[in-house]
Amino acid sequence: MKHTGNTIFITGGGSGIGRALAEASQKAGNTVIISGRRKDKLDEVTAANPGMHSIVLDVESPESIASVAKELIAKFPALNVVINNAGIMSMDGVDKPVDDKQVTSIVTTNLLGPIRITSAFIEHLKAQPGAAIAYVTSGLAFTPLAPTATYNATKAAIHSYALSQRYLLAGTNVKVIEIAPPYVQTELMGDHQKSDPRAMPLDEYIAETMKLLGEGHDEILVERVLPLRNNAGPNEHAFVKQFNDMMSGH
Repeated sequence: MKHTGNTIFITGGGSGIGRALAEASQKAGNTVIISGRRKDKLDEVTAANPGMHSIVLDVESPESIASVAKELIAKFPALNVVINNAGIMSMDGVDKPVDDKQVTSIVTTNLLGPIRITSAFIEHLKAQPGAAIAYVTSGLAFTPLAPTATYNATKAAIHSYALSQRYLLAGTNVKVIEIAPPYVQTELMGDHQKSDPRAMPLDEYIAETMKLLGEGHDEILVERVLPLRNNAGPNEHAFVKQFNDMMSGH
């Protein structure tokens, strides 16, 4: 993925990693559009970053996704990067009966949302030079945190989805990127997380992430997340390719 001159759409850009990625991307010389459910949060971010654009999007709604994609493609025909960042995380206690509304919302937002968003933009992206689809997953996709089982599972599912999509898009102009953060000082699990000394400072995380994005990696893995990621084994990518080549007769 080229470092500058992109037109980038970032979901969940009103706070946390999404906002920080949006601001860093704009400073690097990209046109940035952010989305989120709350217009007031989006307005706060764009007011602080003149030239940044925003649009209200409910990632749980297929209708909202289709409408937003149509509008953005019309307004920003050069749009060539989609970063699926929007997500929710909460403790679900799967050692007892779960709250169906809670887990359905997590799965719809974190898994179906990125799938639907990517689907809505994929044909447009294929026609753009230097296109990329990025998914913000988590170190917990590889080493799960037991109290947030559904969240972990959605991130593991998106990791698997990205591997399949990357294989299928090999040889096209669309690069598939996975951004897997460690525990970062954001408000994902509440305000206390922003000052938790166990979490990586957000500015440090973004600086390292932007450097890795500029280097063109398929997976954006800062040093702090490597122990979690490596739990899955360092030969996963080669094994996945070998398996798919065998099954497809290549």
